[in-house]
Amino acid sequence: MSERRRGNGTGLPATAKIPFGGDYNPEQWPEEVWTDDYRLFDAAGIDTVTLGVFTWALTQPAPDVYDFSTLDRIVGRAGAEGRSICLATGTGAHPPWLARAFPEVTRTDFEGRRHRYGQRHNSCPSSPAFRRLSTEVARRIAARYAGNSAVVAWHVGNEYGGACYCDLCAAGFRTWLRRRYGTLDALNAAWYTTFWSHTFTAWEEIEPPSALTEHWRGPNHTAFQGITLDYLRFMSDAMLANFRDEKAAIRESSDLPVTTNFMGMYRPIDYHRWAAHLDFVSWDNYPPDDRSPAWMALAHDLMRGSADGQPFWLMEQTPSYTASRDVNPLKRPGVMRLWSWQAVAHGADSVLFFQMRASRGACEKYHGAVIGHAGRADTRVFREVAALGAELARLGGAVLGARTPARVALLFDWDSWWALEISDGPSRLVRYQQVVLAYHRALWDAGADVDVVGVTAELSRYDVVVAPALHMLKGDLPQRLEAVAARGGSVVTTFLSGRVDEHDNAFLMDVPGPLAPLMGIRIDEWDAREPAVVNPVRLTAGTDEVEVGSRLVFELVIPQGAEVVGTYRADFYAGTPAVTRHTFGAGHGWYVAAGLDQEGVSWVVRRILDQHDLLGPYPDVPELETAVRVAPDGSRLRFLLNHGAQPVTVPAHRAGSDLLSGDGVEHGQPITLDPYGVMVLRERG
Repeated sequence: MSERRRGNGTGLPATAKIPFGGDYNPEQWPEEVWTDDYRLFDAAGIDTVTLGVFTWALTQPAPDVYDFSTLDRIVGRAGAEGRSICLATGTGAHPPWLARAFPEVTRTDFEGRRHRYGQRHNSCPSSPAFRRLSTEVARRIAARYAGNSAVVAWHVGNEYGGACYCDLCAAGFRTWLRRRYGTLDALNAAWYTTFWSHTFTAWEEIEPPSALTEHWRGPNHTAFQGITLDYLRFMSDAMLANFRDEKAAIRESSDLPVTTNFMGMYRPIDYHRWAAHLDFVSWDNYPPDDRSPAWMALAHDLMRGSADGQPFWLMEQTPSYTASRDVNPLKRPGVMRLWSWQAVAHGADSVLFFQMRASRGACEKYHGAVIGHAGRADTRVFREVAALGAELARLGGAVLGARTPARVALLFDWDSWWALEISDGPSRLVRYQQVVLAYHRALWDAGADVDVVGVTAELSRYDVVVAPALHMLKGDLPQRLEAVAARGGSVVTTFLSGRVDEHDNAFLMDVPGPLAPLMGIRIDEWDAREPAVVNPVRLTAGTDEVEVGSRLVFELVIPQGAEVVGTYRADFYAGTPAVTRHTFGAGHGWYVAAGLDQEGVSWVVRRILDQHDLLGPYPDVPELETAVRVAPDGSRLRFLLNHGAQPVTVPAHRAGSDLLSGDGVEHGQPITLDPYGVMVLRERG
């Protein structure tokens, strides 16, 4: 079965084209509405539906009662209508009876309050009742529908997240710690418990770090970072255990691919620890606003990188607007299409929406949908969805299984994210995601294809490795970074890197710790200032000289063999290094000691890319994004995406043909992209 359903050796379901559709919840409407829906699905080219995401209360209305009559009709109708089905286990939210029968199922929050039934992320991952009953409903659903030829994949839970601080989680935490450390002596050393007389003499003395124990002013303010860091790791692992429970139950009946929907740069869950347990990665793309193409590019690259470079599924996006923010802007004409193609350009092998039909009530009744409350086919949103469906049908399977041929890696590390933001000092205003975004933005603007990978990733295939805010160093990462430079590559890292070990304890050596030999510097002092304080930095490379701003953190660098590329211009450390480059083997280690503004970050990054001939073909064309995927047959597909509201004309980088229009293109020929326009060129030569 799996050999028939999985395609391109990727672990994804085998399909003839990019799956197009999304979350469909027909249990919310009378069956006569279903007929209208499928008529509209036909008109829009919808071929794939995700079903049953929130059906636990329907399929199991009581502890010992299972009723599949509604789900049978839903699944049967979708199959009869010729749709492929990504079938969920329904465990994304537990039913009311479960909380009443087993009160320990609901979570205890950071403030120590036991929650009652309600909302969605409200299930304690350590609850035996939740684990047993969620696993059993997954088992029964898989057994019932495994033989249905329309089902192509399984969807476990939904958008895992949050945290619990109950007694069950406290016990689970202690068990997790015993496995991790073995002895209390090792744990006490890792947590540095001689500070403030915290030495633990029994496992039972350990409490979850919360507002009632180690924290003040919220989850990021903790007296013992090591305890909080380990609890973040534990909670991510505890929810992973829930996913693995259900996946194992599905495997008793089916070997179809299993996934759950990630949420991009989502802080509570370490997706690098999770990804290996998914048959394919999928994620939900809801950017923070409608001006975030660079943010989305980073998130797509992170999801692809978590899958070891394999394609992923875009499981959810809105066709128009969300409903969860204070302000929910509408996607302008053409933007839904553009952002869908951007996902494909960065590795998506599906384009799916939430939601197919707008909910009539509750908190998502105003969330965008392919089909609105009136069920019309003549809305702008529906017409744009239908036009995109027709384009994807013309594209066929041309991009399925295609990989990104990146020679640049950007390191993204949840442990560094957590450790940096729970640290007291140097500055609580530094946000890991924003630092990483600035460096990815510089790569994106320059047109470089980038893999965003974890710190354990194999680095031998990359010419450039960018490691912003690499606060925590684990394992042999310093040696592997040195190997990149030694063979002629470039490694760049920044302020607040190389500070702590895997337990969040400072290295007993000069900053930047084990990175110092590669970077050729030492740092004895650092300065932190409020955002209004700007220290200019002069950057120089030959005759190219520019002055840029820097903010928040300013490290005082003492070169130990490194050459100076940029210098501070103000304060008592004016004239001292702010950016350095150190020759290491045949390559270089670059260190950026200050929070440069975007212009400064881009200046540094472009010098490095240019050295390795890795600038894209249009690095100086604002708002024009390019990305490359190489198909399994070797064909090279270049995506051009115009994120601007004005047309863009550029010379063709190579000869080829536009897979969307069918037009041929010759090398150097002017090609024009309309506002928010897209081209997918199969290049020749």
